[in-house]
Amino acid sequence: MAAAPTLLRSLEDVHAFTRSLRASGRRLALVPTMGFLHDGHLSLMREGRARADVVAASIFVNPTQFGPREDLARYPRDLEGDLAKCASAGVEAVFAPEPGAMYPAGYQTYVEVEGVSQGLCGERRPGHFRGVATIVTQLLALFRPEVALFGEKDFQQLQVIRALNRDLHLGVDIVGMPTIREPDGLALSSRNAYLSPAERERALSLSRGLKAAAALLARGERSAQALTGAVRQELRAAELREDYVDLVDPELLRPLEQVAPGQRARLLVAAFAGTTRLIDNGPLQG
Repeated sequence: MAAAPTLLRSLEDVHAFTRSLRASGRRLALVPTMGFLHDGHLSLMREGRARADVVAASIFVNPTQFGPREDLARYPRDLEGDLAKCASAGVEAVFAPEPGAMYPAGYQTYVEVEGVSQGLCGERRPGHFRGVATIVTQLLALFRPEVALFGEKDFQQLQVIRALNRDLHLGVDIVGMPTIREPDGLALSSRNAYLSPAERERALSLSRGLKAAAALLARGERSAQALTGAVRQELRAAELREDYVDLVDPELLRPLEQVAPGQRARLLVAAFAGTTRLIDNGPLQG
């Protein structure tokens, strides 16, 4: 049976943990999460084991990245189950603070990343990436890991984190890992727990649309209008409400009019199945 990870509850706990790592010269990989873990999270932890001597995870439902009408209060939580999953993935320590530890009375420092935080989810969820950038910067400053791992499913978030790490000279190796999917193609997400069986079936239209667009490109259709149209057709057929479908440069996230020969691109989609907002994306290669 895997050893239970050390549970870190306070900033002082984290400081003591990281001091012991530095004293022994061990490399640290950090996996920040909001909990309710699934195989996508565990894949990050297992990759962290391959890249460092020790893996730590954080479990913190970060209030500053939720809008006033979003699902902060009902976001799924299961700390006991999450700790068991972390143990199975070889995580040595889990930081699970109370909100007051990260945002005490008088807190007034926030991190805003311009450029890559604009458009897409940044436009539809005002303030979201300000909250993401702030908490990730706090965690990287607290733990000072050599490596931090994030999933590509939240692709815009990954680019925001890469930008803040670069621009603030944090020196962490930011690793993006491929989206983990169910056998039928649905991207793993903690919010999948909100879906009814019928909504889950309709949610498959996101991955079907991305596959249809990739097939269209393989047949020589390069225009953004046609490629995004393939995704929209699947969303309409499933009666999902589109939030956005965009073809962008994979690093700057600027809109593209087409995928030129040899060019890399990313196709991103967000849509609502009932009241649940889902996101997905996939790479395209011209």
